[in-house]
Amino acid sequence: MQVTQFLKHNFRHFNAAALIDAAEGYKKHLADGNKMLVTLAGAMSTAELGITLAEMIRQDKIHAISCTGANLEEDIFNLVAHDFYERIPNYRDLTAQDEEDLLNRHMNRVTDTCIPEMEAMRRIEDTVLKFWMKADQAGESYFPHEFFYQILLSGELEQYYQIDPKNSWMLEAAKRNLPIIVPGWEDSTLGNIYAGHVISGDIENVHTMKTGIQYMMYLADWYTQTAKEESTIGFFQVGGGIAGDFPICVVPMLHQDLQRTGVPLWGYFAQISDSTTSYGSYSGAVPNEKITWGKLGKDTPKYIIESDATIVAPLIFAIVLDM
Repeated sequence: MQVTQFLKHNFRHFNAAALIDAAEGYKKHLADGNKMLVTLAGAMSTAELGITLAEMIRQDKIHAISCTGANLEEDIFNLVAHDFYERIPNYRDLTAQDEEDLLNRHMNRVTDTCIPEMEAMRRIEDTVLKFWMKADQAGESYFPHEFFYQILLSGELEQYYQIDPKNSWMLEAAKRNLPIIVPGWEDSTLGNIYAGHVISGDIENVHTMKTGIQYMMYLADWYTQTAKEESTIGFFQVGGGIAGDFPICVVPMLHQDLQRTGVPLWGYFAQISDSTTSYGSYSGAVPNEKITWGKLGKDTPKYIIESDATIVAPLIFAIVLDM
């Protein structure tokens, strides 16, 4: 518990104290027999959040995930191509010519990290296309995460692993068949690749890939079956955007549109955010605003840490894991 002891001794005020409060609230929520949904914005997989996130899944500290298409695929990219990644610590000093040089080398930059197109995207495309076409020809349809589960569990990618598999959160999720929601999956590299294969005719039925509306239906069923008055679901939001905005709306939908008034509200809420409430930023909305939308209650434990998620999330996970 060295990390936890250090944090609790030193993180006493401001955002540091909010971090401790949110982590302790997370632990209490689970200790009371409740479940937790975690949302992942941006490119946290490329930031290698899987090192702690996979352990959280393994220790049953996370019961569902909502993430961007980027986070879904980039954990797999990292799994099979890690040795080919390049870090650019001086990325702020790059010129337009430097950026074009990276493009010509097929190195796609995410802040200070370059993802290698050939070893990551194209390597995955060769495998995933086989699974897409097989489902298409059989008249079957699956969610984006389900296709990845099939691929990971088939073992076809094992020959390419370049990190310790225990640090891949997607691999751990596949082993547990963890519920995953990927709103706006179309906004991802593989989403673009999928569209290309539909346009070219390799895939005949665009609905071989299930849609975002079907994801909301899937989430509604899971939430209704899982959330009980004696066992609520918490909402731990890493960053902002659609990964968080989409799933939190399931509760007002269940209450207002389906009249399932017996379904409880989210039982815990925490967000790590560097967004502000200015300019109508929904991702920066303070938790109390969500009360007016029927997502949280006045007594729901609420926390917000206004800081960098790449720093804060692993520390909160460390406390929850008693590291």
